[in-house]
Amino acid sequence: MREKITKVKDFSIKNIKWIILFVLLIIVIAIAEDVFEKEIMKLDIMGYGIVSSLIDPSVTPIAIVITNLGGAIVICTLTIILLLLIKNKKISFCILLNLVIATILNILLKNIVQRPRPNEFKLISETGYSFPSGHSMISMAFYGFLIYLIYKYFKNKKLKIVLIIFLSILIILIGVTRIYLGVHYTSDVIAGFLISVCYLIIYTSLVKKYIIEREDRNENKNEKINK
Repeated sequence: MREKITKVKDFSIKNIKWIILFVLLIIVIAIAEDVFEKEIMKLDIMGYGIVSSLIDPSVTPIAIVITNLGGAIVICTLTIILLLLIKNKKISFCILLNLVIATILNILLKNIVQRPRPNEFKLISETGYSFPSGHSMISMAFYGFLIYLIYKYFKNKKLKIVLIIFLSILIILIGVTRIYLGVHYTSDVIAGFLISVCYLIIYTSLVKKYIIEREDRNENKNEKINK
C-alpha cells in the first residue's frame, strides 16, 4: 500500500504541470459551458459587485492606464523593444511567436463563443466579443512568458523576485480593470487567465525542450572543447 502511495506521489510530483493543465482545462470548459447556457452567471454578478465598489472618479484614470498596459499598443511596443535589446535571437523570436499565437488563439475563441460585451456599466467603449477577455488572456501569455524567462535567466535573485512579483501583480490588475471598466464579465477575465496558463504550460515546455536545453548542451560542448 505504501509503495502504491509513493508511486502515485512520485508520479504527481513528476507530472504536476500536466495535472494542473488538466484541472484548469476542466474549469475553463465548465465556464465556457455556462457562458453558452446563460448570458450572465452568479460569478459575473458577484465579481462585478466586488470590483464596482471601488469605482471612483479618482480611480478610473488609474484603471485606464493599467488596462492599457495589457493593450495592443503597449504590448507590441514592448515586444519590439525586447526584440532589439535581447541578444539571443532565438529567445526574442520565442517572445514574438508567443504573442502571435496567444493573439490568434484569443481571436479564434472569441469568434467561436461570440459572447456580447456587458452594456450596463461601461466606463470606456470597446468593440468585439467578450469571451475570453483579450487583455487578460494576452497579458497573462505575454507577461507570464517574461516571468518564465526572468526565472530562467536572471542571476540576481533579489531583482528576479521583485520583477516576478511586479509582473504577477500587473497581470492580475489588468484583469481587474477590465471588470472595473465594465467591458468584461468576471468569467471572461478568469477564463482568459486560465486559458493562457494552460497555453503557457505547453509553450514553455516546448521552448525549454527545443531552445533552452539545446543551447545549454551546446554551451557545455563548447566549454569542453575550449578546455
